[in-house]
Amino acid sequence: MIDPQGWYQSARHVPSPFFDQRNDKQDISLLVIHNISLPPGQFGGPYIEQFFLGQLDPNEYPFFGVIHQMGVSAHCLIRRDGEVVQFVSFLDRAWHAGASSFAGRERCNDYSIGIEMEGSDYVAYSDEQYQSLTTLSMQLMQSYPQITVPRITGHQYIAPLRKTDPGLVFDWLRYREALG
Repeated sequence: MIDPQGWYQSARHVPSPFFDQRNDKQDISLLVIHNISLPPGQFGGPYIEQFFLGQLDPNEYPFFGVIHQMGVSAHCLIRRDGEVVQFVSFLDRAWHAGASSFAGRERCNDYSIGIEMEGSDYVAYSDEQYQSLTTLSMQLMQSYPQITVPRITGHQYIAPLRKTDPGLVFDWLRYREALG
């Protein structure tokens, strides 16, 4: 269930400072699926949460020195074990899509919800992740009826020259069939 403040009740809430107000809360009409792993290709550590909170230590790994001040977030992260962590209320604008467009409309952050899957373009996602993503997506579609199956996409499709996630290993058929 999603509460009136835009928080998913089945998630662990870890509020990020990297968000702002949407121009129109009635315009939530797109769901964007991403992937993330920190360090790249490694799973299970605290680093994704630290990244979305602005607390990543740039000295921990060389790559962290490049990204630690990016100031990005997503609405939710789905960990390998299926745990959902929510960083930003769905009613607010998370900073996940960057320069992007969907169906000719730019600035996807303005009207989308961003869900990060803990993973990479090359490692299959877990059954638990698909189950959590399906349950969360159905709740989002119920709460924000402008989000329909054709308006669920990957980061690679809204920023094709910049992004490749959630990658070729993401099973769109499985996911869409689970949504009905």
